[in-house]
Amino acid sequence: MRFIHTSDWHLGQTLHSAERGLEHQHFLDWLCTTLQEQKADALLIAGDIFDNANPSAASQKQFYRFLQQARNTLPELNIVIIAGNHDSPGRLEAPAPLLDVMGISIIGFVPRMADGSIDIARLVVPLRSAGEVVAWCLAIPFLRPGDVPRVETAVDPYMAGIARLYADAMQYALSLRQPGQAIIAMGHCHMVGGEISEDSERRIVIGGTEALSANIFDSNIAYAALGHLHMAQKVGKQEHLRYCGSPLPMSFAEVDYQHQVLCVDLSGEQVSQITPLHVPRAIELLRIPRQPAPLATVLAALTHLDLPVQTDASYHPFLEVRVRLDAPEPGLRASIEAALEGKPVRLAKIDTSFASKTRSEHSQTDIELASLEKFQPEDIFQRLYQDKYQQATPDNMLQAFHELLLSREDGL
Repeated sequence: MRFIHTSDWHLGQTLHSAERGLEHQHFLDWLCTTLQEQKADALLIAGDIFDNANPSAASQKQFYRFLQQARNTLPELNIVIIAGNHDSPGRLEAPAPLLDVMGISIIGFVPRMADGSIDIARLVVPLRSAGEVVAWCLAIPFLRPGDVPRVETAVDPYMAGIARLYADAMQYALSLRQPGQAIIAMGHCHMVGGEISEDSERRIVIGGTEALSANIFDSNIAYAALGHLHMAQKVGKQEHLRYCGSPLPMSFAEVDYQHQVLCVDLSGEQVSQITPLHVPRAIELLRIPRQPAPLATVLAALTHLDLPVQTDASYHPFLEVRVRLDAPEPGLRASIEAALEGKPVRLAKIDTSFASKTRSEHSQTDIELASLEKFQPEDIFQRLYQDKYQQATPDNMLQAFHELLLSREDGL
């Protein structure tokens, strides 16, 4: 059996207000073609389908059109989808009755039976090839405290509940498995040691717990298809525990990531091969310079920026400009835009930082609350300016500050 592991599409995401529907459509078209070329038997989507819990109608249409096209292209394709922490479990499961007819399994939340107990059976999905079950998939969505069994005696009930749920699902799968059938785990979580992109991945901290141990995966699991982290990586250097990563960079911090999906081949109960399939970028993300530099250096680099001519502006690269300043630069944006005039690029972000400075053990801004009332607003403003820029406040800045105070007092 061969399946494709993907996750973290974040349909509907914007990059500093720029829509990314075109990039996502290129990926979905590529994925549909790849499924056909690879003759895949299954597609596992490990959460964060959408970028937020209330996705736009356009994003939902894009998603469901892809599912339809994938099934039309490969009528026997198994598709299993779980919710991530960005997804709305209820919204994701709403069309489940229709998707079931198409042979698509979607697990948004942990299902409960009438007595309140967890319906483990619904979390274990059969994967078929030529009509025969060849593997079982533990489809575990992003877990919140109310989703997991309560383990009263545990030091960390949430962690213990997650481990119990995975163990219960594993035992159920083992009770169903016949010789030669593999067991695959699919989850959306942050594993211990996973490398995170601070600019785009929402940290998951519940009860002081952030990362899960790889010990939650039983030794009988042939492969763990994980979602949440955007950088493709192994968990604990174990070949069979994998994050496939996001299919496109979700922030400029991810421009160097090798975005991919994973093609996994099973031979009986074990994985025989894992092959990364790199996703082509429809639109480039540029960081200029690679590290923050003085404004004069940055402007020179932008002036000499040589990019391929692209007549369709919707394919122009997104640009982050990284500037290191010694003091405020009121005309910063205008200077950058002038340097970029006529170039086929879209300025998405100006990242400013200030030259490092040595701070005394007690900063000038460390003012006791009890003495704060002794200071006038101008005094506090000047202290803050001195602390940040290591120089006295310029007269024009003081004048602007006074005008701001006056306008506030006048009720303007």
